[in-house]
Amino acid sequence: MKLFISPASPFARKCRIVVREKGLLPHVQEITADPYADDPGLLQANPIAQVPALQFDDGHWMSDSSLICAFLDSLSGEPRLLPEPAGPVAHGHWGVRWRETLADAALEMAVKLVLENRRPETERSPLWLARWTAGLHRTLDRIEAQASLDSDTLDLGTIALGVVGPYLDLRQPALRWREAHPGLAALCDRLELRPSFIDTRPG
Repeated sequence: MKLFISPASPFARKCRIVVREKGLLPHVQEITADPYADDPGLLQANPIAQVPALQFDDGHWMSDSSLICAFLDSLSGEPRLLPEPAGPVAHGHWGVRWRETLADAALEMAVKLVLENRRPETERSPLWLARWTAGLHRTLDRIEAQASLDSDTLDLGTIALGVVGPYLDLRQPALRWREAHPGLAALCDRLELRPSFIDTRPG
């Protein structure tokens, strides 16, 4: 299999961490691609030229980081990063997916801010910059209040949350998110000590 990535992409980083936690490096070839240069290999794997994209040996492909992570988790038994669907919504499978969705929402707002700020200053939209910043702050507040950040269990939700902080540190240093979100900051700092996080660290 081929996993198309951009080293700074937080969504690609999620998949790369899962590859390492599941011991799948011998079976997954990571290929660096520029999503903004219409890389031919990436376009073949994903027609909308977004990373990550997973291409199978038979030519079929899969996009969306959450889908790719869930698929990679299904390829081997332990550690199981996404429990089977069962039990109450707040725990188990659905709790993991909920935390992952919250993390992805924060990352989506952060990436939109990065892309908008790359536009010429005269073309940037103050309205959308303010809206995405507010959405990011609200999502970080929800994560801090409800996401069980003191758990030592590694799952897809925890991995996704652990990617949020380093990406904000890299791309949004002026946000000073750590002061208002010490629980998330502590989780990210703990996870950054894991080999899979060290090996995929951006910047």
